[in-house]
Amino acid sequence: IVSRVAVASLVAAVCVHVGCSVSPEIDARRCVVWGPGLSPDAVLPVRYFYIQSVDSEGHNLSASPAADSFRVKIWSLEKEFVRVHVPAPLDRGDGSLLVRYRLYGSSSKGLKIEVLYQDKPVADSPYTLQGPVYHESCVCPERDPSVWRSALQCPEDEPQIQQDFLSFPSIDLQRLLREVPERFSRRGGLLHYSLVNNQLHRRSLGKYTDFKMFSDEMLLSLARKVKLPDVEFYINVGDWPMENRKAGDEPGPLPIISWCGSTDTRDIILPTYDITHSSLEAMRGVTSDLLSVQGHTGPVWSDKTEKAFFRGRDSREERLRLVAMSKENPELLDAGITAYFFFRDREKDLGKAPLVGFFDFFKYKYQVNVDGTVAAYRFPYLMLGNSLVFKQDSPYYEHFYTHLKAGVHYIPVKRDLSDLLQKIRWAQKNDTQAEAIAKSGQSLVRDLLQPHRLYCYYYSVLQTYADRQSTRPAVHPDMELVPQPSDPSALCDCQRSSEELDPLQKNEL
Repeated sequence: IVSRVAVASLVAAVCVHVGCSVSPEIDARRCVVWGPGLSPDAVLPVRYFYIQSVDSEGHNLSASPAADSFRVKIWSLEKEFVRVHVPAPLDRGDGSLLVRYRLYGSSSKGLKIEVLYQDKPVADSPYTLQGPVYHESCVCPERDPSVWRSALQCPEDEPQIQQDFLSFPSIDLQRLLREVPERFSRRGGLLHYSLVNNQLHRRSLGKYTDFKMFSDEMLLSLARKVKLPDVEFYINVGDWPMENRKAGDEPGPLPIISWCGSTDTRDIILPTYDITHSSLEAMRGVTSDLLSVQGHTGPVWSDKTEKAFFRGRDSREERLRLVAMSKENPELLDAGITAYFFFRDREKDLGKAPLVGFFDFFKYKYQVNVDGTVAAYRFPYLMLGNSLVFKQDSPYYEHFYTHLKAGVHYIPVKRDLSDLLQKIRWAQKNDTQAEAIAKSGQSLVRDLLQPHRLYCYYYSVLQTYADRQSTRPAVHPDMELVPQPSDPSALCDCQRSSEELDPLQKNEL
């Protein structure tokens, strides 16, 4: 998956910037089709794959094909009807398309996928996914994690995970049981989980744990797909990372898992609740997710408004400064606050801007990313657009930031935004370089933030944590079972054997 995505994106980028001698005529059989949605074993809420348009000379095309020229049909091989929702392919604006589909039932015999260009079969179409092909709600975990990881082509290493666990060569669960509630429960947003025999148990520590719905749903979804290690851990569902002790301190730091990290804390980072929830609810409960945004990136680069753009809440003082800069430099910047909570006294001075649909952000060439209370969780979505992102220097980070390089994938600006206007002017004067950086960032984040890789990341964190446990996880008396949701319409008939549980686990059932 990764290598083909990277190659296709790189070739497209080169064609945009260098110029390729290509014919606009698409050769259906030379086109490339790839992605996890072509594997029956890659069980995801929304399955997806990619199409790269190729001409008769074998060159990847870098411009959008004619509207509706590619069509995709997907149907079950069962006699009984299984609904499959297949929206039109998303045009990613660089000669590639993204195809999404959501199953509303399982298919024991499999699926047929037909990809057509002007009614001609594309690449090796039709594709047959031999059954069973399981619905997202099926509790049918693959007992061999290596088989599951191979089906998703999970990366071998994640640099952020390696970095996060440097402070925790050994994890004493009894110590955590004594110290974590004492130190952190007053912070309000802490959950204590035990995953034992692939069942999830939880207790809440503190008053503000409503966001447990987000951690619950992702952990349950993962447990439906793969046998997880027995592991006992603490998730912080509040905004700010918690553990500020350093590795050499005595006593040492405690391994708290959070959605956001910072340079002065030692929390272990998971993908944010925002991108995981939007991936679980894509094509159903949300409209902006890691896939949909790729087909709504606004006009081509040359037709975008040559200004920087920002809309958001008043959750950091620099955002107010950004609005003041916009009022003084409207030819460079269009910034506005859409809701006041922290600085209500400034609304009269700065005004309140109307809401703008997120996809309309990409009518502008440049996007300004300024922290909220912590890292701005819109950043991954901005990077997936085809605008150049100006990112405020920040102590906060998400799980994928270690892959990004300033000046290569985005433009860094100082914490106080004092060099922002200068850098916007640079981008206006160096349009080719600005576009190249935007494309480079977009290409990398398209790869890093494929929804199946979020599952890979979660699993890797849990497995790495489990490998370091020096004592055995336990389900404590004050914990409650978090049940798997019931969905009779999913038509689940799990054909995987449950006999591979280890004997010790069998005895505990």
